[in-house]
Amino acid sequence: MRLFAIRDYRYLFSAQIISLFGTGLTTVALGLLAYDLAGPRAGTVLGTALTVKMVMYVVIAPLTAAYIGRFPRRTFLVLLDVVRAAVVLALPLVSEVWHIYVLIGLLQAASAAFTPTFQAVIPDIVTDGSDYTRALSASQVASTMESLLSPVLAALALAFMSFDRLFLGTSAGFLLSALLILPTRIPDARPSAHTRAGEKAVAGIRTFLRTPRLRGIMALNLVVAAAGSIVIVGTVNYVRDELGGSQSDVGWMLAASGGGTLLAALVLPRILDRVAARTVMVTGAGVLVGGTLAAVALVAAGPATWTGTAIVWAVIGTGMALIITPTGTVLRASVEPNAVPEVFAAQFSLSHLAWLITYPLAGWLGTNAGFTLTWSVLAVLAAAGTTGAVLLWPRHDGRRAPTGPATPVRLTPRTDRSTLSKAA
Repeated sequence: MRLFAIRDYRYLFSAQIISLFGTGLTTVALGLLAYDLAGPRAGTVLGTALTVKMVMYVVIAPLTAAYIGRFPRRTFLVLLDVVRAAVVLALPLVSEVWHIYVLIGLLQAASAAFTPTFQAVIPDIVTDGSDYTRALSASQVASTMESLLSPVLAALALAFMSFDRLFLGTSAGFLLSALLILPTRIPDARPSAHTRAGEKAVAGIRTFLRTPRLRGIMALNLVVAAAGSIVIVGTVNYVRDELGGSQSDVGWMLAASGGGTLLAALVLPRILDRVAARTVMVTGAGVLVGGTLAAVALVAAGPATWTGTAIVWAVIGTGMALIITPTGTVLRASVEPNAVPEVFAAQFSLSHLAWLITYPLAGWLGTNAGFTLTWSVLAVLAAAGTTGAVLLWPRHDGRRAPTGPATPVRLTPRTDRSTLSKAA
């Protein structure tokens, strides 16, 4: 409750929740729109649309980090919310598949600029280290509640209206988010240590490449993307074609994954007070590998079952929370305060680069080769990412990453070699 006593954080957190629920409704509605336009090839359409989204995220986020210092961040966030609201209103009007791709490109370009900027604002609003850890967990709980409740709300709404009406709810969510951001006092970005825009754009990525714990996070990004693509891309066709479910059933199955994420996010703050972030995140990777293998067994064993699918989806949701929730704390503890926006933008871009690999696999390969082969390939990618994380992130990296803003830890190759020598 001390965290929510911070006025500006309270407004920003409310804006995040409302915006997330709008996005959640869009995710459900977009899958159903793809099925309405393409039928059995909905997986290909959805996979392509999500690939367009990932391209925007990979390209736009570093550019945002390079130029955000030139604009007031509050005005910038409000403008991006308004743009997203306008684009979403046009989605129900599409009549061709390529219309989806164009509008998704515009929508996600705005989101790719919004999300890393929003994430980098939070450390400037919540300056106490322990409160910031709670803020990260609260953001994950908000994301989890969205993934759990948005499909449920969509399922209830679809019982009374057509799916295209869900886009109206999304647009309203973005506009309300903009109204909540307006009264907040958001400081402008700190001057970067880099003067040239090109240097700013790649500075965060360079930090990832030279820092062992961040290289480990890059590998974990692949694990999350591989497992998450099974749920996000595969649910619509799997529920409609294999289980014979309805539009509402798609929402309920997505809610099963959100339920697993929610349970994990609720207990993680106390766990992270006692257990190293590396241990929690590597454990989450192991859970996701098990979840992907279970998904392969599910489709290879015979007739699909509702109960089995819901359990596997919940396991995957749990594993994703174990990896995603501690990531912000690790990022913040690895750089100086003026480099926080750059490293958050780099993580946003690099994590979605992993999704850029797995989304097309899940969509295109799933349509042409079936679920068994596709999900087997994704399971192999999840296992490779887990192995990479274990090898790249040293076990002796510290019991917990420091969370206070005044105690950043920059891990350079020199300090890593020194630590290795001491450990030896």
